[in-house]
Amino acid sequence: MSTVGRRGASTPRELARVGDRLSFVYLERCVVHRDDNAITAEDADGVTHIPSATIGTLLLGPGTRITHQAMTVLGECGAGVVWVGEQGVRFYAGGRALTRSSGLVEAQAMAWANQRTRLDVARAMYRLRFPDEDPAGRTRQQLLNMEGRRLKACYRSESARTGVPWVRREYHRDDFSAGDPPNQAVTAAAQCMYGVAHAVVAALGCSPGLGFVHSGHERSFVLDIADLYKTDVAIPAAFDAAAEGPEDIAARTRRALRDRINKTRLLDRCVKDIKDLLHYDVAQEAAESAEDRVTLQSDHGRHVEAGRNWDGDADEVIW
Repeated sequence: MSTVGRRGASTPRELARVGDRLSFVYLERCVVHRDDNAITAEDADGVTHIPSATIGTLLLGPGTRITHQAMTVLGECGAGVVWVGEQGVRFYAGGRALTRSSGLVEAQAMAWANQRTRLDVARAMYRLRFPDEDPAGRTRQQLLNMEGRRLKACYRSESARTGVPWVRREYHRDDFSAGDPPNQAVTAAAQCMYGVAHAVVAALGCSPGLGFVHSGHERSFVLDIADLYKTDVAIPAAFDAAAEGPEDIAARTRRALRDRINKTRLLDRCVKDIKDLLHYDVAQEAAESAEDRVTLQSDHGRHVEAGRNWDGDADEVIW
């Protein structure tokens, strides 16, 4: 039986960096299987091969079935997998980290566990949203008020730019069609953004649940990251799709959003922003990624090699 540190999965150097991947691939009404290191999608039109290491997030729509082997290769590649409900109203996501190091999640946990540093990270997130304003000294309520005004202004601006009428934001969790076309488009864009953000968070080895603005949900940090790009990526793509008409608006929104994500190199931005927000040392990252290593914590911050019995013979393997 091999240890965690000796598992036979591909190393991070053998996998495509998350910033170089396709943002997401959407499939529906097909069977997803594995063929070597690719996944295949089989439907009435034939079989399509998709290299698994190039996928950021796989969106599985209605009528899809996926095999255990396909999930295995997607997990090894750190791809996010999202089961999307009818019209993309709900989703369930999962993934596996590309890194073998716990350095980034430890940095996240340390920042989250302290009230002062947690607020510092939240302010830094708002600083990314408001580059012309300094959120230092603002309370959380004041930050929330700033964000609310920003979103309202963005909806009005996109409505004027595209000519799409806008009344107010409405989200119907159980009935996608209950909203008007622009609201349907915004909902579809939001679900895709959550999937993409979840894939990046999982690939970097961060905890989806330790949020700095959002709290109390298993994807709080995912929501934090996705919200950073609402006004310059998600909402403009939604209004562009709505401007083309109400027919098949969810699919057209996904296509518009995918193009905008690729054009703006959003995955690279996500990776950089997460590391900057958590003050993660790039030099430390390079050292940690050089080897697949598990250690045990000893006294005075010292780490010793795992997999050995430290009660007696240091060469005795215990696992």
